[in-house]
Amino acid sequence: MGNPCDTQMKLVAGAAGYVLEDVPHLTDYLPDLPSYPNPLQDNPAYSVVKQYFVNEDDTVTQKIVVHKDSPRGVHFRRAGPRQRVYFESDEVHACIVTCGGLCPGLNTVIREIVCGLYHMYGVRKILGIDGGYRGFYAKNTVTLTPKFVNDIHKRGGTILGTSRGGHDTSKIVDSIQDRGINQVYIIGGDGTQRGAAVIFEEIRRRSLKVAVAGIPKTIDNDIPVIDKSFGFDTAVEEAQRAINAAHVEAGSIENGIGLVKLMGRYSGFITMYATLASRDVDCCLIPESPFYLEGRGGLYEFIEKRLKENGHMVIVIAEGAGQDLLSESLQSMGQQDASGNKLLQDVGLWISHRIKEHFSKKKMPINLKYIDPTYMIRAIPSIASDNVYCTLLAHSAVHGAMAGYTGFTVGPVNGRHAYIPFNRIIEKQNKVVITDRMWARLLSSTNQPSFLNPRDISEAKKEDQPATGLLDGENCKDRKSMTEDDPCIS
Repeated sequence: MGNPCDTQMKLVAGAAGYVLEDVPHLTDYLPDLPSYPNPLQDNPAYSVVKQYFVNEDDTVTQKIVVHKDSPRGVHFRRAGPRQRVYFESDEVHACIVTCGGLCPGLNTVIREIVCGLYHMYGVRKILGIDGGYRGFYAKNTVTLTPKFVNDIHKRGGTILGTSRGGHDTSKIVDSIQDRGINQVYIIGGDGTQRGAAVIFEEIRRRSLKVAVAGIPKTIDNDIPVIDKSFGFDTAVEEAQRAINAAHVEAGSIENGIGLVKLMGRYSGFITMYATLASRDVDCCLIPESPFYLEGRGGLYEFIEKRLKENGHMVIVIAEGAGQDLLSESLQSMGQQDASGNKLLQDVGLWISHRIKEHFSKKKMPINLKYIDPTYMIRAIPSIASDNVYCTLLAHSAVHGAMAGYTGFTVGPVNGRHAYIPFNRIIEKQNKVVITDRMWARLLSSTNQPSFLNPRDISEAKKEDQPATGLLDGENCKDRKSMTEDDPCIS
């Protein structure tokens, strides 16, 4: 599929250590493209707005907490409508595709891209690609209109269907070219955005007037740079139902243990925030924080202590936690799914059996109930806050594509929507930082052991990682690709 990270980043330096990590524009490789007045200036819906358009020089800073002598640091181009657009309304032929796993809010994003193109810019030709990337050359398309998508935000899943893998860059771009498509909206996680970056590079190589816009999607919230991913709030909210059920079950019987497994292949954000929101959880286990079962300070000892104190307890574990403990029996070790994700064994089922076996040997009766709400959470419609967020994402993507920007992902950075280069979105995965205050808040809330020895803590502190995001994180990292005298981020 190629390596999209090989793309030269478009950097603009300024005074006092200012660096703009800009996104590509169609005029970078099609310099003679004509531009047109933005039709929004005649749109009645925008007549009450004091300022129709975003200033061309507006940028969004990545690092919001600074000292008085700090350099200005890395910025991204602010999202929003521009005075000039590079597509005429009747010229636009847009398509939308959803890839990867399900996530609450997919249909809302689809709806708002369609309605935004239609009502704000007068676009009438919009296609839905059926079945993910392979749908570009293997399946039929769906004609999308505001009437067709009117109620889809009330449903879970995606009306366009989805799939993992199936990416053939040449065939996809051939299909885009053959159909006369000139705006491509790609909704998906890091693997999908990596594919979008390669599609953009092939489009640029062919010198096609096609804007490629990515909308980042992952229920795990592990996409870097942006504040959070859509569907995350809904996932945390729905996880409360499972945790509450586990708490009721555990509290209704002697030595009851409620065990809930939540999503989080590599990052424990859902598990951590669901735990903090619930206040009923006694122990939270995530991939970023190793734990052990046997011996002093281990999980078994803590379970026994908590049962003796309270008579019941609730454990919440992320799907990617504890994989090292069961690696010997992991038949799928090293194997991947079609999206390149490592196949994991059911750690919830495994740890349930281990806990039962341990206390059976100790002749201590327990009653353990295991709940796995994973696919129930993924498949529900998004809640109000995510619906609003999806609207902003969709409209920002539409404004960017109409203004001629391409090869970008859209998302909020410190509360302001921005256009972010594909390179930054796909270069790493965002993870919970266990030396951050947010994890300390969780440990304080649950009163659980950290399961870390002093050496583990020392090693964790050495790692150059951003703070855990959402409430007070920065989601920034050292930009090693910059020049040595470039004081962007410390």
